[in-house]
Amino acid sequence: MRYRTIGDGRTAFDVSTICLGTMWMGTRIDEATSFAILDRFVEAGGTFIDTANNYNAWGLGYGRDSEDVIGRWLASRGRPDGLRIATKLGAAKADPALPLANTEPTNFQGLSPAVVHREARESARHLGVDRIDVLYGHVDDRATPLAETVGAFGDLQRDGIIGISGISNVALWRLVEAREEAIRQGVAPYGLVQQQYSYIYPAPRIDLSNVVTPELLSYAASTGVDGRPPLAVTAYSPLHQGALTRADKPLSAGVDHPTTHARIRLLHAVAREAGATPNQVALAWMLGREVPAIPVTGPSNVAQLEEVLGAAELDLDPELRERLEVGPGDVAVAA
Repeated sequence: MRYRTIGDGRTAFDVSTICLGTMWMGTRIDEATSFAILDRFVEAGGTFIDTANNYNAWGLGYGRDSEDVIGRWLASRGRPDGLRIATKLGAAKADPALPLANTEPTNFQGLSPAVVHREARESARHLGVDRIDVLYGHVDDRATPLAETVGAFGDLQRDGIIGISGISNVALWRLVEAREEAIRQGVAPYGLVQQQYSYIYPAPRIDLSNVVTPELLSYAASTGVDGRPPLAVTAYSPLHQGALTRADKPLSAGVDHPTTHARIRLLHAVAREAGATPNQVALAWMLGREVPAIPVTGPSNVAQLEEVLGAAELDLDPELRERLEVGPGDVAVAA
């Protein structure tokens, strides 16, 4: 396993370059299998685990199923040295009787100070920890004044309840404004941003604010200097729930276009030459880019985890990496 340092200019610690996603633990993934995955991840040197306060709430569970499994695992195993846990708040149900949606009315809790303070403490209780290492706002909340949300995360840091704060599913301009607001308030800014990111790209839309863009990577690369605290990028759905390798897994509408299919063909061709699986090459591509991101992967069993672990130290040949880095206009020819 390899490691990198994440921080916000005040707090910093090392994490594994692979982050273990736990969305389905406690529902689709039973507790015994969840424990086996967590045990093997830590045995292999993994130190970064990702969850949220609303996972599974859309049908299979009640929301904190994953946090509860992690809490019981920690209680039974003891906390491994160097383990860092991230969770999220703000996208759980505001009204438990109504469904969640990605369009208005979303029924998201939002990021008001009351929600941030209450949900952070509740997540810590379910996880069985005194301090949450990383706490994300799960979805940007434009109905709450940015200064109030930023101030609430600053309160949690001051009180020692969280280490580094972050934000997910956010437009770049909102991320920049939030970080600048934190500096104005004298609190640590978001040190992490979690967006959807993979080897295939969605078709551009002006309202698409939940994906990693070249501009975000450029901004992240510019941080970590005086006056601009560091910012790391974490990536959810880096393997598109198996759709990079399995024909029975449909691509979402946003990425189901000709360039995607050409890039997937190219990915498979490069994987054959590299002697690795397409999933491993997709993760290694992300980990080894000029601006690397931390992929959040959610294996459903130990065998899938082993495949992911095989990507952690996979260094792609420069010629193969160059082939993978072709632009959308060239990929059909290169494939």
